[in-house]
Amino acid sequence: MHPDAQTVLTGFQAFAEGDMDTMRGLFHDDAVWHSAGRNQWSGDHKGADAIIEFFAGIAGAAKITNEPHGVLADDDHVVVLTKGTLEREGKTLESDGFYIFHVTDGKVAEVWAGSYDPYAGDEFWA
Repeated sequence: MHPDAQTVLTGFQAFAEGDMDTMRGLFHDDAVWHSAGRNQWSGDHKGADAIIEFFAGIAGAAKITNEPHGVLADDDHVVVLTKGTLEREGKTLESDGFYIFHVTDGKVAEVWAGSYDPYAGDEFWA
């Protein structure tokens, strides 16, 4: 497995375990996370601290499982395809998602995250 793919998958495991310290260590200090959609979690989260705050916020707002089922990696990018389930306030959303990671020097520099049905995500968070 490409070492950058292992870095990214370590992040998925850390999120699943609620290990924000490990997550924090995977990002460059000036990393940027771009979340697709038009809801309170959408937009750009700039800086590792803001990204970790974002993760803590969504983890506190919903029960989230996000299982990677496809990983493609080269020396510049890691692409992860996921199957996710989100639950909150009696609502459940099953969602196929994608993440494009730009990894430099063994740490995540930038991420573009989205869902195959962003409107369903917006409705879920409404």
